[in-house]
Amino acid sequence: MTQESEDKKTAIISMLKGKSLLKQKIYDNMLQVFETLKDILREFARETNHTLSGSDSRIKLEFTDRGIFDAQVKIAGDILLFSMHSNIFLFDREHPVWKTHYVQQNKLNAYCGIINIYNFLADSFKYSRFDDIGYLIARIFINHEKQFIVEGKRQMGFQLSHFGTLSLDREVLTSIILTSVQYALEFDLLVPPYDTVKIATVGQAETKIQHSRIITGKRVGFQFNSDDVLAENRKKPDGV
Repeated sequence: MTQESEDKKTAIISMLKGKSLLKQKIYDNMLQVFETLKDILREFARETNHTLSGSDSRIKLEFTDRGIFDAQVKIAGDILLFSMHSNIFLFDREHPVWKTHYVQQNKLNAYCGIINIYNFLADSFKYSRFDDIGYLIARIFINHEKQFIVEGKRQMGFQLSHFGTLSLDREVLTSIILTSVQYALEFDLLVPPYDTVKIATVGQAETKIQHSRIITGKRVGFQFNSDDVLAENRKKPDGV
């Protein structure tokens, strides 16, 4: 075996013992966190429904465990879907996380798993309106030390400066969940612009209008620049 081959073999072994092992540890952390998240959602639904005892059953919460990577809670007319990604990611070089002392100290700290939190309308699932839109209201990044970042709305209260100083324990996770629920309930469904629904085909009339399947989704004030993209698209002439 040549020296070049030996060097490559050594490099592979080093990566397996280093980065690959690190990713497995992050994945294990993610599974633990997600199980805790499910437990919090289950308990929150149970306690809230107890408080709502005697109220209209339509406003009661419904928790659903959808498997290893997904869980949801129905809250009146909203559904919050919590989805854990099965892979581990590294922040791109333009992300401000690289400017934190925590990551500059050890770049491996920038490897994270992700839990996405989406807001959908409950009727979108109830009536199988597959064209309806859900919105990413937050995403949680978790690394090998259970240090975390929350990207989403400002109301979360967890800034980038917390990365490396605050572990994602049950109390913090509860705060993230409750803030997400409150945020989803505070924003209402807006009437779609007239020009986007002024024309309909016969097929749409049969398959959508008849069954209230006009594409529907909340317009929520996210930080993700998605608002900017939508605004920019509105400026473009039809057909562009």
